[in-house]
Amino acid sequence: MGWKSILIRPYAKYISRKIEKMAKSAVSDQERIRQEIVSKAEDTVFGRDHGFGSVKSHEDFVHQIPLRDYEEGRIYFDRVVEGEADVLWPGRPKYFAKTAGTTSGSKFIPITRESLPNHFNSARNALFHYGMQTGNLNFVDGNMIFLSGSPALEDTHGIPTGRLSGIVNHEVPGWLKKNQVPTWETNCIHDWEKKLEKIVAETRDIDLRLISGIPPWVQMYYEQLIEVTGKEKVIDIFPQYSVFVYGGVNFEPYRSQLETLVGKKIDSVETYPASEGFIAFQDRFPHEGLLLNTDSGIFFEFVPLEEIGKSDARRLTLRDVEVGQNYALIINSNAGLWGYSIGDTVEFVSTNPYRVVVSGRVKHFISAFGEHVIGKEVEQALQKAMEKYPAEVVEFTVAPQVNPVEGLPYHEWLIEFGKEPEQMEQFAAELDRQLVKQNPYYEDLIEGRILRSLVIRSLRPNAFRQLMKSRGKLGGQNKVPRLANDRTHADALMEFAKE
Repeated sequence: MGWKSILIRPYAKYISRKIEKMAKSAVSDQERIRQEIVSKAEDTVFGRDHGFGSVKSHEDFVHQIPLRDYEEGRIYFDRVVEGEADVLWPGRPKYFAKTAGTTSGSKFIPITRESLPNHFNSARNALFHYGMQTGNLNFVDGNMIFLSGSPALEDTHGIPTGRLSGIVNHEVPGWLKKNQVPTWETNCIHDWEKKLEKIVAETRDIDLRLISGIPPWVQMYYEQLIEVTGKEKVIDIFPQYSVFVYGGVNFEPYRSQLETLVGKKIDSVETYPASEGFIAFQDRFPHEGLLLNTDSGIFFEFVPLEEIGKSDARRLTLRDVEVGQNYALIINSNAGLWGYSIGDTVEFVSTNPYRVVVSGRVKHFISAFGEHVIGKEVEQALQKAMEKYPAEVVEFTVAPQVNPVEGLPYHEWLIEFGKEPEQMEQFAAELDRQLVKQNPYYEDLIEGRILRSLVIRSLRPNAFRQLMKSRGKLGGQNKVPRLANDRTHADALMEFAKE
């Protein structure tokens, strides 16, 4: 054990106890946060427009504040971007997290001084809690790499603006900066392939103990490390590598391939960060679900998925949610987000404490025939099929084929395999069976001969990487949606289909 881990242990223990306390006081913490943020924003433009002075209960809150996504709230967001103060939150934001919009250009998500601790402290707290739960704090004695977007920021009417992962680099404390790789100059490289080459050169000979990033881009890092060093496994390059931190996508489809590249099983810590806020993190090892971050400046609401878009949609608080139900996630925060739909759907796996899994995206689903298949269902079906018929999946996406050349319509799975199953037909049949088990609407369509069983298109190696590169979205936090109700991604990937 090194001197850093010895010095940090008492503070990590304090943080871990706070997390355990938060898990027990979630409902009361949420009520307090709702009252605090409404009171703080009462004299803002939004607060006056929505009568914050008369909001005394959650019922008042729902009555006064409509549900909105970014586009629906642009009347306020645009004023903040133009430099106006006291619009959504007192003062002006410290940063803008810039993300891709869906209909009218980029989104500029405000990060205020009050909300910044939610983003940085939550990630730190998750790691310290992991250390106390497992006894492994040794990762702080070595180097850590965070595969992230560029920390180079633009100026938007006096507000530094960039990717959230890049913004976080500006808030890293001194003790961690000395352990953090790659260098600032390398991190600022926008071309992912050039950046990866430099990262490998800078890290191949150091004592790397923690790696963080989205699984497909971490896989590229592993592969290039092995190619450049001539070593057989990543663990041969970094003997004390012990913690992998990830978020943004389901790790399970990647687990087998990544563990093969590493050469052993590595502890993993799952997090749920978003530009709008740090939502949840893993608090048990092993685990099912992520502990909701209920005492960090965000007041959560949950709308039953089937009610999204309805004028009378229920907005539930923690005390009302049920295990096993899918909800659209709504946040209200000290960043000035109000009744804001971030586009994710979650499912509670526990309400004591409140733990969730990300079940999909509000707009990422397949319902071309009324089946409403969601992300969690396709990921779990694939995992079950892989358990019965061993295979390694690099990446995949699913889309409806509504007008096939012949026969009934079907769901088309475009899969890039690291290792194909030996019995592809049986694998496809098992995959279909598993989806039928999870989704009764899909089952009805299959049995009613509205749909035929799914079809797998096996893609050539690096298909997804080549597609992302052609779109200028290779690396960073970019990823192809796992499923869509149209064929935009599927048709583009057909270029890489095997004969």
